Amino acid sequence: MKYTHIIWDFNGTIFADMDAGIVSVNKMLEERGLPVIPSVEYYRDIFDFPIIDYYRGLGFDFEKESYETVLAPMWVELYNKHAQESRLVDGVRETIETIKEMGLGQAVISACELGMLERYLKKLGVYGYFDEVKGLDNIHAGSKTHLATEWREEHPNAKILFIGDTTHDAETAACMGGDCILFCGGHQSRAKLEATGLPVIEKMTELIEFLK
Repeated sequence: MKYTHIIWDFNGTIFADMDAGIVSVNKMLEERGLPVIPSVEYYRDIFDFPIIDYYRGLGFDFEKESYETVLAPMWVELYNKHAQESRLVDGVRETIETIKEMGLGQAVISACELGMLERYLKKLGVYGYFDEVKGLDNIHAGSKTHLATEWREEHPNAKILFIGDTTHDAETAACMGGDCILFCGGHQSRAKLEATGLPVIEKMTELIEFLK
């Protein structure tokens, strides 16, 4: 086998939560008289990590409202309400099951807060497929590269393929010394993802072809 482990991002890769994220931040923008995000396409062009910089670009004034203590908690509350209607990305369950049948290890490394991450994985019915689940200890959605580095130190001989939907996933894979495939049906546009020079897929089931 080319790989021993497949490492998954969560938001936008496993969980099709773009609409929930947009509705939530638009509610906050409306309340402050700021321009809203008009479409998923526009959102995918402007979304980036760390999330605090994405908020800054949307016009939020951190001198008036703290990102950490006001805006991030407000967004999480709205997101948890709207994400109840969100589902798995098309083809994810089939792909995860196929990878399990191939005998490869699978883990999730996410910038989502760990408790939230575990709850959603269980709600979606896929938690049991993963050997390990790593998330942040806060809701601020900063970098997850330290989690990836920690995982790599625990698995020094693993041959890794990371699957994600943002350029931050490309950075995360690089810090692990692993290969990376990017999915353009998530939080960032195909153009942004292709700029990394990495392979980009449109359907999650295409991932299997890279494992052979």
